[in-house]
Amino acid sequence: MAVGGITDEVQIIKPRNDKREYRRIVLQNNLQVLLIRDSETDKCAASMDVRVGSFSDPEGLEGLAHFLEHMLFYASEKYPLEDSYSKYISEHGGSTNAFTSSEHTNYYFDVNPDCFEEALDRFAQFFIKPLMSADATTREIKAVDSENQKNLLSDVWRMNQLQKHLSVKDHPYHKFSTGNWDTLEVRPKERGMDTREELLRFYNENYSANLMHLVIYTKDGLDKSEILVRSKFQDILNTDRSCISFTGQPCDSESLQILVKAVPIKQGHKLRFVWPITPGIRHYKEGPSRYLGHLIGHEGEGSLFYILKKLGWATSLSAGESDWTYEFSFFKVVIDLTDAGHEHFEDIVALLFKYIHLLQQSGPCQWIFDELAAICETSFHYQDKIRPIDYVVNVAFNMQFYAPKDWLVGSSLPSKFNPEKIQSALKELSPYNVRIFWESTKFEGLTDSTEPWYGTAYSVERLPGSTIEEWIKKAPKEDLRLPGANVFIPTDLSLKTVSGQINLPVLLRKTPYSRLWFKPDTAFSTPKAYVKIDFNCPVSGNSPESEVLTEIFTRLLMDYLNEYAYDAQVAGLYYGVTNTDYGFQVTVVGYNHKLKILLETVVHQIANFEVKPDRFAVIKELITKEYQNMKFQQPYQQAMYYCSLILQDQTWPWTDELEVLPHLEAENLVKFYPLMLSRTFLECYAAGNIEPNEAESMIQQIEDIFFRGSNPLSQALFASQYMTNRIIKLERGINYFYSAQGLNPSDENSALIHYIQVHQDDFRLNVILQLFALIAKQPAFHQLRSVEQLGYITVLLQRNDSGVRGVQFIIQSNVKGPGQIELRVESFLKMFETKLSEMPSDEFKSNVNALIEMKLEKHKNLREESVFYWREISDGTLKFDRREREVEELKRVSQKELIDFFNEYIKVGALQKKSLSVRVYGNLHSSEQQVDNSQPVESSNVQIEDIFSFRRSRPLYGSFRGGYGHLKL
Repeated sequence: MAVGGITDEVQIIKPRNDKREYRRIVLQNNLQVLLIRDSETDKCAASMDVRVGSFSDPEGLEGLAHFLEHMLFYASEKYPLEDSYSKYISEHGGSTNAFTSSEHTNYYFDVNPDCFEEALDRFAQFFIKPLMSADATTREIKAVDSENQKNLLSDVWRMNQLQKHLSVKDHPYHKFSTGNWDTLEVRPKERGMDTREELLRFYNENYSANLMHLVIYTKDGLDKSEILVRSKFQDILNTDRSCISFTGQPCDSESLQILVKAVPIKQGHKLRFVWPITPGIRHYKEGPSRYLGHLIGHEGEGSLFYILKKLGWATSLSAGESDWTYEFSFFKVVIDLTDAGHEHFEDIVALLFKYIHLLQQSGPCQWIFDELAAICETSFHYQDKIRPIDYVVNVAFNMQFYAPKDWLVGSSLPSKFNPEKIQSALKELSPYNVRIFWESTKFEGLTDSTEPWYGTAYSVERLPGSTIEEWIKKAPKEDLRLPGANVFIPTDLSLKTVSGQINLPVLLRKTPYSRLWFKPDTAFSTPKAYVKIDFNCPVSGNSPESEVLTEIFTRLLMDYLNEYAYDAQVAGLYYGVTNTDYGFQVTVVGYNHKLKILLETVVHQIANFEVKPDRFAVIKELITKEYQNMKFQQPYQQAMYYCSLILQDQTWPWTDELEVLPHLEAENLVKFYPLMLSRTFLECYAAGNIEPNEAESMIQQIEDIFFRGSNPLSQALFASQYMTNRIIKLERGINYFYSAQGLNPSDENSALIHYIQVHQDDFRLNVILQLFALIAKQPAFHQLRSVEQLGYITVLLQRNDSGVRGVQFIIQSNVKGPGQIELRVESFLKMFETKLSEMPSDEFKSNVNALIEMKLEKHKNLREESVFYWREISDGTLKFDRREREVEELKRVSQKELIDFFNEYIKVGALQKKSLSVRVYGNLHSSEQQVDNSQPVESSNVQIEDIFSFRRSRPLYGSFRGGYGHLKL
């Protein structure tokens, strides 16, 4: 039943296993709304998608739409206290954010259900009467500039802008979209413009209710939600702004048939083929782009990637539509090249077009389309539930483009086989319609132009389609062919019967060789399973060489399995083989029907591993580049790395691993592999739509392969060999600090990690620490980011190293050096001390209740649940009922306890405080490092000169891992 106003009853297509209720309503102001009721949800959420984005930026005010997105968070006429919206959301267990794209701006939040109504009211005021004060305007321009500074040395941002730059100048696609200090402050002032006035004008002209779509996700009935929405959002002004449409194409004849050579920041070579095409949104039931992306991006035998990989020229390939609007779109093929591939540019171009020609000659295949449609249908109807905040964002976006019945479906269900549409799309992928972007550090010094916003060096050459056709004639004679039928498509989607109520993982099986934890699906009712086999191999982590060889081993396994297992991934069955600090692990997750077949193949490949010298060389080259590119990480990421290196015992620095890499050859791995597997223990976890005897038989088979037989590959670990994870224990009353120059001399940003170590896993201390972090998180962000404008990346987070708990401030800045940032953190803690002592008791209770609700939040899907329980197994803590037991402790925590905790562990100068500051100096502040380090040092400040000498000098926390359930001496 609808309640007043305009209502349009629409039958919205939803997944078969979806118990949620949906209703579409249209308010009097023409705001379209989708109400979603989920009686089982632990969080309520909302998303408002506004049909205006960076394409609408006025000339000379690049980034204005993005800047407006920032500004709406500050304050409104009804809630004038700055940052009160974000504070309210944070204190009630929620989160909030927004993003600006070319034609859209999306605002969203989630919060605990009992606080949703007030949160929604605060949210609605963004679109009714925001304040956008002059003071906040100036400060937030700095935040936008800091965000842009963060992106300046990112190849993703640089290459994206280069593609825009080399398009039609009067098309909005050409624009710089994020904005910076220059575009929002300096240039407008030079022209006598007031940025705030322009901001208000932009808001009033574009933020009209008829251009908005709202999604509300609640626990309440639809009638109640409808009344709530009508009361909160009916006052949004409707100026009947016509839907903004940007006609015309971003590419003309001048910007097609070009080869662009560009210099990236990171080591490596990449090819991007970009074709302007008819937007797939116009034919979303026929799905021509999905069909072509599926085939061109395929990785099975006979595929383009299979051939390029076999020739040793490529390490990855992706294909599909991107950057689309209703008016224009691009189809892109992106290939990561090896050094050898870089030298075979013409051959690779020719092979791609040869494959496209094969598709044209073969014609659209109905059986391939039907197979793809069947996979999509299964995927839609058995999709995992995701967080409400993510769900509402996805649906709000869909509402702008699709008919109401397809709001949940979008383009995910191609159902009409239309050969003409596919052939038409294929014709657009011609040599006469392409732009090729070739990125390589080898082009350094060989270019003649610079992109103005990011400074990317590039040059442009004409590349006539006729030239490419000549290359095709000389292309390598390789057997390119279409894929065969996919044997991994599941046909048995039935659910197993769960005997007995097993709500937590149980130890199902234990032998000298393995331990199996088991957890049936009691919550999700999906035909999926999650299996993890963790190989604990002492030899694999005992030196930098061993660690690198283990990584090459796992990458080679994935490499060998790729063409066989690619079909499994297409069909929704995923696998991974990754190295760990103490060996490697195999993970298989997805539809359970054929999971065992894939797992058996992976295990067989491990047991019968051979080193192929040609593939070894490719993987070694790939890993070498990855290590070389570590120096281009953001400064805050470098600081986090140093922090982990200081705290975690028995870890090797990437610089050591990079140093040993050149000296490792295939023969080293041939000798290392049997040694690595000679002693191992399997830690196993099986969960989902799987029966106990199935799980046991899987592990029994793996044991038989590795530990039994006439010539076993492995033996059980000695009691002395069980893996441990030891964390450095910092000394009470001491503030350690470690300083380093940023690894990239071009990066102006500096970073600080201020870490406070508190205790080792203890339920009561855990919850008091979590309560502090919850209460302090938003005030820290507001003071250090919004008020003081230290930098875009400013967060306060909890930290958990194998059960050792603490909190950390993470701040990246181009306005202050790490030493100055540290003083601001200390100043904040002093200010927070006052806030804590003056906090009203009802605010304290509200935060406690918010944290309780957060802890009791149910897992959304099997993968999320499995990751949570695996963390307990991996850390060795094995407290599977952690959340319930922590809630019991939380109910008993008093405000005095929280204050006492702060005074003992967190407060500046506290005698029990253990802290570590990691300072990374960017080139703007490099001169400050020596000054900061030579300041008169108080006895409580200790500089770490050498990380490894420091680690050796400190006591360690005991390891949970390798304890319970294992043999002991």
